[in-house]
Amino acid sequence: MILQKKTAEQILIIFILVVLLVILGCISVLTGSADIGIKELYALFNGSVDDLARNILLTIRLPRILAAVIMGGALAVSGFLLQVFFGNPIAGPYVLGVSSSAKLFVALVMVFLLKNGRVFSSFGMIAAAFLGSLLSMGVVLILAGKVRSMSLLVVCGVMIGYICSAITDFVVCFAEDSNIVNLHNWSLGSFSGTTMEYVQISFGIVFACLFLSFMLSKPIGAYQLGEAYARNMGVNIKALRVILILASSLLSATVTAFAGPISFVGIAVPHIMRGLFKTAKPLIMIPACFLGGAIITLICDDIARTAFAPTELSISSVTAVGLAPVVILLLLRRGERRSE
Repeated sequence: MILQKKTAEQILIIFILVVLLVILGCISVLTGSADIGIKELYALFNGSVDDLARNILLTIRLPRILAAVIMGGALAVSGFLLQVFFGNPIAGPYVLGVSSSAKLFVALVMVFLLKNGRVFSSFGMIAAAFLGSLLSMGVVLILAGKVRSMSLLVVCGVMIGYICSAITDFVVCFAEDSNIVNLHNWSLGSFSGTTMEYVQISFGIVFACLFLSFMLSKPIGAYQLGEAYARNMGVNIKALRVILILASSLLSATVTAFAGPISFVGIAVPHIMRGLFKTAKPLIMIPACFLGGAIITLICDDIARTAFAPTELSISSVTAVGLAPVVILLLLRRGERRSE
């Protein structure tokens, strides 16, 4: 009876999150430097809106909102999968240097292609980011075999991230082509300039990763209880680890390719959702993390583009200010539990 009540509460919370996401999405459509209200939005649906308003709504705001929802959710799920893999509550794509390495590879490939007058396709950006993510994960895994302390491993991941970010800054700052110099905004993290093509591609990749992760909820749940328990339940540990690495890397790579690195969403949101749902079960956590990441990223993006309009902040700066205190609070609570 208690279990049924808890399940009903969790379903209700998910429903509330979905409704909240829809409401925030509608508010975001009407928020911006251009004065567009409900009247113009209604006119869009009955076909009587003017061309300027239609262009702002359909080619600027809507793709950006959808990108924030899809990519914010992807980052949160990627962080959850990494935390399961490492068994560390402060693991995440940004903290472990995965996002920074992906950013470096995209920047290097873009510089090379633009310098030679070639166009960089969407799938090319994702492929470059994915290779960068895998390289960073490979280095972290090698270090994991030599370093027993998970805290030290996280510090090593942070150092890898700093190294990759520094190299990227050198590449961007000393580039000669004006198009390459414009990579600076992307390297800081931004949904500005997102197109429906990017949204469609990112949706396809993110949905595939989410579906795969959701279908593996039971093996992931068994893995959370320990490798020995998972093996006794018939889980192929090596195959599951490979899937966790590939899925988390592809999710973070997709975000980095289109929006640049976005900090702290991947590490903070899973903890917020665990506290909200009072569970760590993947069957609940995967959709919960996606919704939580989408909501928080959408709010942060609205702040980034409207707080000092027409000047736009980087999304990563806003997420850092808003979510870093959550991570600090998490570390303090963890320290208090250990001392008890």
